[in-house]
Order: sequence, then C-alpha cells, then structure tokens
Amino acid sequence: MKRRVLIVDDETSLLFAARQYLTDRGFEVDCAQEVEEAQALLANFRFDVVITDIRLTELQGAEGLYVLDFIRHRQLDVPVLVLTAHATAAVEHEARRLGAQAIFYKPVPLPKLADEISRLSEGRP
Repeated sequence: MKRRVLIVDDETSLLFAARQYLTDRGFEVDCAQEVEEAQALLANFRFDVVITDIRLTELQGAEGLYVLDFIRHRQLDVPVLVLTAHATAAVEHEARRLGAQAIFYKPVPLPKLADEISRLSEGRP
C-alpha cells in the first residue's frame, strides 16, 4: 500500500522535485502552496505524513504553524515534519509544542527526506 504524503511549501521548484523523487520511490504525493489549500486537502483526505515549510508567503511569517494548528485542532492522527530555512528558537519551540515530530533545515537531501517519511509512517495502518 502506498504511503500518502502532503507537502506544503511555496517554492514550486521544491514541490516539483520532491513530488517527482518521492513518487518514483513509491509514495503518493499531494502538494499545496498555501495554508488554505493544505487545510482543504487535510479535511478531505487521509495522509500518512505531512511536510510543511514554516514560511509560506513573502511576509516572512510562520504560516506553516497554522497547518500544524489545524491538524491538532482537528485531532488528525498524522505525523508532521517541518522544513525551514530560517526558523528562530521560538518558532521551533512552537512547532514542537504543536506536535511536529521532526524539523529539518533547507536544503534537505531528498533521500534523507524519503527516509524520514518512511520512519514517520512506519506501522501506520
């Protein structure tokens, strides 16, 4: 059974490369570039792992935390991996408080990302 992954990031090139790499390795991959798009997918589909960037707009905010918050408020049983290039200690702390199981710093080698997805989704029904 294929593991379904949601990747939330505003960088089109990252989404394209990650989707292609993970699909070639047997994952089913959905992508979202905005918080609202991610929330709609999470409300309608089951995912084995969610990967979200912290910054999803040019405003230099921490919009990816809204994805984590949505998952926790909906009580969705899905592990979350956070990607970031510029996280502060406070943002990292908040991501962990909201339930992020892992935080990776960009750029992340795609094999490492695939290994972490496999680890996080192990034993999931």
